[in-house]
Amino acid sequence: MDIAQVPAPAGAKLTDWFAWLGTGLPLRIDRVHDAGRTGDGIVCLSAPALKALGLPASFPSTEKALTALTKKMTTAAASAGMELSQELGPVFHAFRRVGGAGGPKSSLRVVIAPWLGRGSEKQQATGTLLAELAATPTGELNARTLARRIRKHVADLGVAPGVTPATTSKLLLEAVRPRTEPFQNEEGEWSSRLREGALPGGDTAVPPAAGARHPLTRELQERGGVLCEEEDYKYWSRPLTEAEAVMPYAVACDVCASYLSVTQSLRLPLGPLEHCSNPDWDTKMAPAGLWWCDFTDIEVDSLLPHPATFHGKPPTTAGWYATPTVAYMVTEYGFDPTTITEAYLSTMTVPFLKDWTIRLREAYKGAYGLIGLKDGQEPEEFLAAYATHKDIDPEDTDRTDALVLASLYKGIYKGGVGKWTTYALKSHPDEESWLREVVATWSYRPEVRYTIISAARIANHRRMRKTFTKTGRAPFSINVDSYLYATERPSPLELLTPPEKGKPVLGVLRMGISPGQFKHEASIPMSAALELLNDDEHPSSLVHDYTTDGTPYPQKDQP
Repeated sequence: MDIAQVPAPAGAKLTDWFAWLGTGLPLRIDRVHDAGRTGDGIVCLSAPALKALGLPASFPSTEKALTALTKKMTTAAASAGMELSQELGPVFHAFRRVGGAGGPKSSLRVVIAPWLGRGSEKQQATGTLLAELAATPTGELNARTLARRIRKHVADLGVAPGVTPATTSKLLLEAVRPRTEPFQNEEGEWSSRLREGALPGGDTAVPPAAGARHPLTRELQERGGVLCEEEDYKYWSRPLTEAEAVMPYAVACDVCASYLSVTQSLRLPLGPLEHCSNPDWDTKMAPAGLWWCDFTDIEVDSLLPHPATFHGKPPTTAGWYATPTVAYMVTEYGFDPTTITEAYLSTMTVPFLKDWTIRLREAYKGAYGLIGLKDGQEPEEFLAAYATHKDIDPEDTDRTDALVLASLYKGIYKGGVGKWTTYALKSHPDEESWLREVVATWSYRPEVRYTIISAARIANHRRMRKTFTKTGRAPFSINVDSYLYATERPSPLELLTPPEKGKPVLGVLRMGISPGQFKHEASIPMSAALELLNDDEHPSSLVHDYTTDGTPYPQKDQP
């Protein structure tokens, strides 16, 4: 037993164990919002537990053996008035309906750690994330490790891990901002209803931002129309200046949690976007949505990527841009918003990712704090701590758990942003089911993803522009969150803006683990970066070939 306050089963038989599961164990995940729901408790079975219960150490490899095991488990569960979820595998539910024999209504998720990665294709997919959480530093699937990490995950976020980081993000948003609430009608019957401000269901897509697979996208392209292309910077680079070309290093700095640096206060479209002609622009209160703008004649900084395009090159035609991009072009580059002739706008714009962001930010920062990366560290202290933050004693469970969870929390916010435009090609190979089961849900909102990415890209551009203004240093290559600068030493310290009047300058490149700050990813010999640039290849491909002091990693043996 891993939890002292949970009593052990009365005996070692499988029937005793199911009776124990159905006694109303004090295992549950408390709701985090008054309108939310409590979650099922989770029981993790270890290899010794399987032996004690008379269950196989490995998941059955034949259909006959699986059928026999399913019958054995179902019969034992029925002895306590309980049922099992439809498919037996490494992860399943054991539950008792209201009025069932043997005790109160109950529901628990059971995870059999040694079986993870086995079973049907669906079961393997369902258990992938849990298998990652169950893995010890030696690769063993350990039930106590899994239970410990799930408890920490629940304590940090308020929800259990889902099937993937992306689905966990959706579960977190549903937990902190429930779409429905309990409601008692005049006859005294309880049901649920949509809460005020709930994200609507149904297909809310608009032609410029419907997602690559949507019929509206195909129709727009067939008409020769233009799609919204708000994305992170992808493979932008420029020729080096004479001064940069003679510097010995290309230092790669990676933005930490760039999406989390903008989502807390970012106003997003709540309801469907509505088409508007000749829309009014108010920089202070511009609604979320997409605007038809022509930035082709706007002069921008020659050593920086264009703020409005993912490729960093000046646009050649007018196009659709999300509100954060337009606001930046208006305020910083003098774009005239009265020239906007068309828009798709939300009638209600709300920062609905605020609580989602707060929980993820605190979980992310807390996990990194446990491994020595904390707010307020001086740049030298942070860089030294980051260089060794993965050098952890395998016996130090707090820090090994923190490293695993920090990686998961990063996956949750990144996957969560991508989830707004999920394609689900494998699960929904035909268009009809995809439109019905994916697009018609409240969480399919490509324009939300575009707005978040627009805000993050603009925030990064604002930081590099102010850094350039203060120091004269600009990146010569960017790919997503990796920024390469020419430097004299294999360190980003020379890129930092000196304090002014004894105070740090805000809004510039800073070293740190907080969202929007930078970490040192690698130091690449400039000769290697120039060789790729001269061959029209992108130097970001070298980032994982060199250490932070410029030493090449050993070459892996070729197959």
